[in-house]
Amino acid sequence: MNKRLAVAGLGLVLVALAVRASSQDSLTVGDKAPPLSVAEWVKGDPVQQFEPGKIYVVEFWATWCGPCKVSIPHLTELQKRYKDVTFIGVSVFEDDPAGVEPFVKEMGDKMGYRVALDKVPDGGSANDGAMAKGWMAAAGEQGIPAAFIIDREGRVAWIGHPMSMDQPLERIVAGDWDRNKAAADRKAAKLREQRMGQLFAKLQQAGSPQAAASLLPEVEKLMAEDEEAAAQLWQVKYSILLARDVNEAAAYAGSLLDSPLAENPQILNFLAWTLIDPDANRKLGKDAIAIARRLAQKGCELTDWKEFAVLDTLALAEYLSGDVKAALEHQEKAVELAGDQVQDDMKSRLEKYRKEAGSK
Repeated sequence: MNKRLAVAGLGLVLVALAVRASSQDSLTVGDKAPPLSVAEWVKGDPVQQFEPGKIYVVEFWATWCGPCKVSIPHLTELQKRYKDVTFIGVSVFEDDPAGVEPFVKEMGDKMGYRVALDKVPDGGSANDGAMAKGWMAAAGEQGIPAAFIIDREGRVAWIGHPMSMDQPLERIVAGDWDRNKAAADRKAAKLREQRMGQLFAKLQQAGSPQAAASLLPEVEKLMAEDEEAAAQLWQVKYSILLARDVNEAAAYAGSLLDSPLAENPQILNFLAWTLIDPDANRKLGKDAIAIARRLAQKGCELTDWKEFAVLDTLALAEYLSGDVKAALEHQEKAVELAGDQVQDDMKSRLEKYRKEAGSK
């Protein structure tokens, strides 16, 4: 039942983080901002250079980038709020640069800030643009949208996703931004990416959670040393444990009920279902089933008992626990809530619970 697996699979996590950590960045917070080297200004007055005493936001986007389109209205609102800050949207990685100007014209006032086109050398690829290389690649930023805030001293004060820019920009404008701390935080984040990249390279070479079991101590060591890494590695650890021993995996899943992850019903449902999934044919102990039931019940509570997939999971956990009456009650509700989305296996379980409840 793919609808349960809202959390990315182990393989996807490995690829994403290995790619992110593979870059060699030479531009970071605290460095002098690189020059603006663009092919043309599509919208707004050109900016030749960063003037002392002024704050700038240089944001990288592309016409084909869905998340970029989501962030454009937010950048426009920030430009309205901070009229003395110069916002520049630089189009990069474009397969068809000729499509940028029509896109910007169609956006109109929704894109209420300066827009420029990256300077790509003749015969070069979209990745060879001066801004793409001098800013994005130099800073180790692999994806767009990405934003750089340039402070009044002409130095990079912050790098990150434009949707996370509000607080840093407010503090930089107010003059109480600790650039040194921001530089230290980014250095720590990049070190984390590097360590995780090395780890994930090993995990990819292993090829499967079963083969990766020998790397579990290294995974746990990094999780213990870095909370941010732990927030990304929990699923890797769980996948390895699940491939090795379902009851051991269940104990770990149960421990996550005391973590911030327990506030996410999709994660709780993912954990519960992967433990008891009938197609997996796992040999479950009573404790593992009880943990799956607790996980699913918490998921139901968080969704106000209105999410059919979580109810379906809870019903199965209750059935495996021997509580057929509760399983029947929740399976009936799950099927009712599912409506047109109901799946054959859900209906099959409902009939099974009805028969067993009627025979008692």
